[in-house]
Amino acid sequence: MNNENKIIITPLNIDLIEDINKTNDCFKLYGRVVPSLQSGKWSYKEILFEEIRETRFPDDKLDWSQYINREDKALFLAYMNNTCIGQIRIMKDWNRFCYIENIATKKDYRGNGIGKLLLNKAEEWAKQRNLIGMSLEAQDDNLGACRFYVKQGFILGGADTLKQSYNPIIETTLYWYKLFK
Repeated sequence: MNNENKIIITPLNIDLIEDINKTNDCFKLYGRVVPSLQSGKWSYKEILFEEIRETRFPDDKLDWSQYINREDKALFLAYMNNTCIGQIRIMKDWNRFCYIENIATKKDYRGNGIGKLLLNKAEEWAKQRNLIGMSLEAQDDNLGACRFYVKQGFILGGADTLKQSYNPIIETTLYWYKLFK
């Protein structure tokens, strides 16, 4: 990667708030994770869909100032050539995990290591606060995201079949964890 395409990850400040939802692009749903608990250990299998569909999360409408210069939460933005291409929003959870509220990379930049850089930044933030690991939730129909988390060292730690009861498409919420050594 040459110097013009250098990726810069920066903490949120008041001037960058307008960039937060710019990373919220469509993504493909092409399979489902089917979790299984046996003898206290989680495993899963993957089922590919016959038809691929696209979806997009609604834009978050939060008080973004709550993520600026805080000890218990943060939001980091990834930039390339002054364009916001990714974000990760994190908080210190009660269980001494860094909970990842959201991670997103703009569609045209996926597969280039942006998500990995953002997770590395979150891990650095968490270790500075003596947290024991990172955790996040993903829907069972977001196979692409789940594969990414596994590739980054996350393991399946739980599943909830009722959390998304209002949404008939989502069967299960999956809980992913990465423990620090």
